[in-house]
Amino acid sequence: MAAQIYQWLHIGSGSFHRAHQAWYLHRLLQQSENGDTRWHIALGNIRDDANALLNALEKQNGEYVLETVSPAGEREYEKITSIKKIVPWDDRLTALIAAGSAPETKAISFTVTEGGYYLDSHLTLEKANKDIAHDLEGGVCTIYGAIAHILQRRMEDNVGPVTLLCCDNVRHNGQRFHDGLVQFLTLRQQDALLKWLPGAVTTPNTMVDRITPRPSADIAPRVKTALGIDDAAPVMAESFIQWVVEDKFAAERPALEKVDVELVDNVDAYEEAKTRILNASHSAIAWAGTLDELAYIDESTNVEAIRQLAWDYVTEDVIPCLTPSPLDLAEYRDVVLERFSNPHIKDTNQRVAADGLSKIPGFITPTLITRYEQGAVPRACAKLPALFFLFMRRWHEGSLPYKYEDGILNEQAVHAWYTSEDPVKAFASDKPLFSSLAGKPEFIQLLRETIKELER
Repeated sequence: MAAQIYQWLHIGSGSFHRAHQAWYLHRLLQQSENGDTRWHIALGNIRDDANALLNALEKQNGEYVLETVSPAGEREYEKITSIKKIVPWDDRLTALIAAGSAPETKAISFTVTEGGYYLDSHLTLEKANKDIAHDLEGGVCTIYGAIAHILQRRMEDNVGPVTLLCCDNVRHNGQRFHDGLVQFLTLRQQDALLKWLPGAVTTPNTMVDRITPRPSADIAPRVKTALGIDDAAPVMAESFIQWVVEDKFAAERPALEKVDVELVDNVDAYEEAKTRILNASHSAIAWAGTLDELAYIDESTNVEAIRQLAWDYVTEDVIPCLTPSPLDLAEYRDVVLERFSNPHIKDTNQRVAADGLSKIPGFITPTLITRYEQGAVPRACAKLPALFFLFMRRWHEGSLPYKYEDGILNEQAVHAWYTSEDPVKAFASDKPLFSSLAGKPEFIQLLRETIKELER
């Protein structure tokens, strides 16, 4: 009797998935003993901006080379073979919906960036956003539209339960996606699907970690030299990798624990450390480095004042928020800064600076709020939104050295901060960014003082 073959659909064909989840599944398939060869990945995209990459992968049978590099400059190369199916794109996502609703598909993961979930600071779906509005009318240009169509088909065809796995840097990402999806389906009045959902779908929380810059032109020649392979779609990442997953799968899953994925009852401690220490510091370094006319994360981190700003932020404000923790937070801080200093990664400030309008409320505001609740003034943490204010002022003036990318950017609203009578007050009163702190006199004054300090 032939072994059952299972499919893992991933939506979002960027570099991170190919350096992270695809690597783990590849390692599982490659194990010489007890390897779980029943699984493969089908890879697709919601938007048409990855068609060239998907076409290149199709010509290579889904295979590509992953280059990893350590802070010491040690490079390793590995051909990744876990992607067996490339899902072609069309404007109705016909093939993607078919792949997601296939009986053999037991898990659907996705990486659509922080801004791709369209949730405000109150975790309410931004139904006025043009993409969400389009999908509420039956479109498929967001993760909610795509997944709604997939789940509707699965329900109609009675193909069994499925796990939806968010792999983006969003706090409580599985729960947040679930809540956004329920709001979306409610607005669409898909009552039958809402009733079916609890018994057929789970959305585990996850924490993912591996710094993966956008591929540069010099990767392919190194791959050719190392392996003799002409690869049109190589990817590069740091050597560090971690994946923590809430063990709450709705259906069959690969034996990820065999390749050191941490399957846990609760990911909160890992998630809070990652988002507040790594993600928030990463963004701050990118904003500060850009303001200092620097292009890369490693060179920005190695500026003493920028590194100290990140160190102080974690030490003075984050660690008091997260203590007690099962993690050694001071060690985590130091390892993170060492990773950012890796001179061989050449991760750009442009990539890391993106999506600040989602990162402030997701990664930074929770620390500000907690420190005030603890009776402290979060002076070190305040430097992060102050940097973003100065960074976006450069955007407002048209003087950033690159195009700023943000999935929820309302250009008119941001320009309005800087054309107002009191730009700092307008910024500090932005409720989607700062939640319960927005407009509070003590918070406005703290940001005013901090911005003046950084301007010196």
